[in-house]
Amino acid sequence: MLRNKSFVKRTRKGNIVRTVKEHYLRDDIICGTSSCAHPVCNASTQPKPLSPSPRDSIKWKRHYVVPDTNALVNHIDIFERPIINNVVVLSTVLDELRGLSMPTYTRVRAILRDEERAWFVFSNEHHRETFIERNADESPNDRNDRAIRTAVVWLTKHLKPLGITPVMVTNDEDNLRKASDVAACRMDELLGVYSEHPELPDMMGSVNITDRKSDDVWTGYDEHLSPVQVQAGLKGGLLVQGTLQIAPYNYLEGSVYATLPDGTEQRVLVVGRNDMNRAVQGDKVAVQIWPKAQWRNAPSTALVDEDEDKVPSVTEEPKKDDEGSAKRVRRADGSATKADKLDDPAALDTKLGEPTGHVVGIIRRNWRSYCAFLDPNFTTRNARASNAPTTVSVLAMDRRIPKIKIRTRQADSLAGQRFVVALDSWPRESRYPLGHFVRALGSAGDKATETEVLLLEHDVPFQPFTQRVREDLPAEGAAWTFDAERDQVVSGKRHDLRSLDVCSIDPPGCTDIDDALHATRLPNGNFQVGVHIADVTNFVKPKTAMDTEAAYRSTTVYLVDRRIDMLPELLGTNLCSLMSNVDRLAFSCMWELDNDANIVSAQFHKSVIHSKASLTYDQAQARIDDSAQHDTITTSIRDLNMLAKKLRARRMEAGALTLSSPEVRFRLENDSQDPVDVELKALKETNALVEEFMLLANISVARKIYEHFPDAAMLRRHPEPLAQSFDSLQQALKPLNIQLETGSSLALAQSLDRAVLPDDPYFNNLVRILTTRCMMQAQYFCSGTLTPDEFRHYGLATEIYTHFTSPIRRYADVMVHRLLHAAVDRDAGYASELTNKVAMAEQSDVLNHRHRMAQQAGRASVELYTSLFFKGKTVDEEGYVTQVLQNGFSVLIPSYGVEGIVYTTSKGDTPVLEYDKAAHSLVSSDASVSIGLFQHVRVVLQVDDSPVSANVGSMRRKLLLQLVEPHVPGLSLTETELSAIRATKPTQRSESQIIELVTTHPEQVQSI
Repeated sequence: MLRNKSFVKRTRKGNIVRTVKEHYLRDDIICGTSSCAHPVCNASTQPKPLSPSPRDSIKWKRHYVVPDTNALVNHIDIFERPIINNVVVLSTVLDELRGLSMPTYTRVRAILRDEERAWFVFSNEHHRETFIERNADESPNDRNDRAIRTAVVWLTKHLKPLGITPVMVTNDEDNLRKASDVAACRMDELLGVYSEHPELPDMMGSVNITDRKSDDVWTGYDEHLSPVQVQAGLKGGLLVQGTLQIAPYNYLEGSVYATLPDGTEQRVLVVGRNDMNRAVQGDKVAVQIWPKAQWRNAPSTALVDEDEDKVPSVTEEPKKDDEGSAKRVRRADGSATKADKLDDPAALDTKLGEPTGHVVGIIRRNWRSYCAFLDPNFTTRNARASNAPTTVSVLAMDRRIPKIKIRTRQADSLAGQRFVVALDSWPRESRYPLGHFVRALGSAGDKATETEVLLLEHDVPFQPFTQRVREDLPAEGAAWTFDAERDQVVSGKRHDLRSLDVCSIDPPGCTDIDDALHATRLPNGNFQVGVHIADVTNFVKPKTAMDTEAAYRSTTVYLVDRRIDMLPELLGTNLCSLMSNVDRLAFSCMWELDNDANIVSAQFHKSVIHSKASLTYDQAQARIDDSAQHDTITTSIRDLNMLAKKLRARRMEAGALTLSSPEVRFRLENDSQDPVDVELKALKETNALVEEFMLLANISVARKIYEHFPDAAMLRRHPEPLAQSFDSLQQALKPLNIQLETGSSLALAQSLDRAVLPDDPYFNNLVRILTTRCMMQAQYFCSGTLTPDEFRHYGLATEIYTHFTSPIRRYADVMVHRLLHAAVDRDAGYASELTNKVAMAEQSDVLNHRHRMAQQAGRASVELYTSLFFKGKTVDEEGYVTQVLQNGFSVLIPSYGVEGIVYTTSKGDTPVLEYDKAAHSLVSSDASVSIGLFQHVRVVLQVDDSPVSANVGSMRRKLLLQLVEPHVPGLSLTETELSAIRATKPTQRSESQIIELVTTHPEQVQSI
């Protein structure tokens, strides 16, 4: 049955056109029940996941669950529980979800793909008996509610012969009242059927929690402006917008990088809960900038873990303006006075401090599920029935997230536990956001629990690969072998390079070998050099379940004790891995280089190689250094090393930066995988050899794909850092007569080379570490979204760059392989996504997010194992000051590669050291001691060994640093205290008890 709907509209050019939409209605749509005897359902071959024996209840007997849109939006955490099965999702609901909440829509789609969940989409909008027209006086929402009820009526009649009742679930009172002719209930009533899961009611959310006291003078947060008011303020230059970023060391200090009307980007401080006005980390917000008399200055205060109820707001007493008034200038509608307009140069004068503002509206929430723990100050247990719902405060593991109020029946059992909560709302009358319990994770301090926490907190997908993904693997499994005809060597599409002396150079124990190299001397005196990269795209085809999963994961994630793979192990560590003495498919980048490493010519083609050796960096270095070895592999490595040095020298001359970060590796005990030693990572000449040729391959491929796909090439850029990012560093270097030139990457590289102190060999490395922190992050992007001037990679000093060399570990490289194949083989088919710059740009955003989260997860894993390593230990070490705050300073310990804060004051106490803004240092009251950037200090490191639920600090397992030298009375440890600490210093275990795992090269560890 065909239904037509026509309407007219005006085009941008002013023309009037008639549009006709066709809507097909069918009578062959099935109900999804596997045992349905209806002729249409019985004859259909479509999947029928609904069970003929669903859950039984006293009220509805055997029943299916039919949620409306709001039920899924508000309670998706509950519906994701495996116990909630045999669910019918109406197409009306799916369509509403897509427009209302894309994250919820995605989560529902993920459940529908899981065959074990028995969820089914009933296409009521295309069924002849369930489709309804919208009435003239009916809102879209009311029409959809009526469509849901109509579909449930039809399902009730259809399923009656099977003795199954469809139950509509809604919390909409009006919808529930109108559903008198079908089975319908609220969400809490449905959960009564699952009485064996008492935790489910806790997941309903907290809708009426208030923390206001009768004598509380606090009147609540300001009302947010409406979306219309926000857009008007932005358009008129009265407001700015950006993403709220909370300082990791001070949860009361936020900032927004906003683009001003003149096109410049400026950081706007947002300090204190009142000025954040219910915005949380990651929210996109609209901000009004205060008059300049209320602007604030850096540096920030480092807040220790504490109960926020006892933390005084840092901005509750506004500065007086020029007329002596303390009142902030802001109209109720969000408009501003003339002095506040952002295009007024006076409003951007930073002499009094940085621009400071106030959140006046939320443009887009960025709420997610948070790993949390019960506030250790919770003391109401035993004052109620053990299963009575209680309002409690929970603290997120992420210190940037405010305290969350939830209602739970499990308060006693949650003490000392990690669990997941979700935010529901933040009413203006509530000091803190309201949320609900999602699920328990395990005991705090347990290594497995803490690892799951850091994976969840950094949004790392770590679930096992699904059956649908595994079905895309080669049917032969591990028995797969190269076939010349099937793999297109016979047809000439793939080059046979098995005769070349190819080898790979990787960390010890590496099993997912992405790359291999070779160098051969040519008769004309030049060199043929090849970089051969695993041909992952031969196995991962576009639009398959495996490709979708790889695109979603985007990267392999490296933790201290494990690796979370982007691709199934069969591919990553076997069929795609370029291991030695076996034929493997590759994508080869081949150059002819002269003796000065200049490129004479370049070719790219699919190939098959047979690696002659899988070497470690140490083994390759030993071959270079052993003058007695002259075999072809060793000769090839020496030639590669010679050419690599010339390539590196040329990059350095062009302005490539050599930066640094404190990378460490742990020694882990064989059985428990507990850390028993930690040391800095050492690099060898062969590390640089491999790096240079990977960079050369990436640059060459970038040029090739951009030449063929100028609007859709997947590239990587590194923006030039903002000059003001170096201000604090420059100020600290000035007394040492060192000046960093930041005008260009070449000038910066040269000035970094000159930044040395003869009596301190570590100083230059420290300057490079701090310079790294001034840099912008490199980003993936689609070439069609930026101008060529913006392509430049600042750190590598190259005009164009991409990632090609690690397709086993990075999905960006998979996309680049497909682009390169299409560029070099006209007969190669490729998915339309490769030329769709919108789709490429969207995937770039995913890649950047996953890459950033993977880096942070890796660092969090190092922090976890650092905490475990120092548990029960007290270590006295030398360090360097790397950051100065108003009430503390950060110290980097080179021998362990760890960093922490030494607090110079505690809550409510008079500061022992005062901040000197002019010198950017902390100074004692008698000026006898000063602590500034780069200063040598001695500290004691230890982990809070209080009972795990004793306080917030012990729940977060923070590394504690105490000052030893320089001696500051009232702050530094006394000689008596230090002697006691040294007397209890534990001895290390023997080397025979341990194995080595390298945090930055997790190929050496087990994968999950």
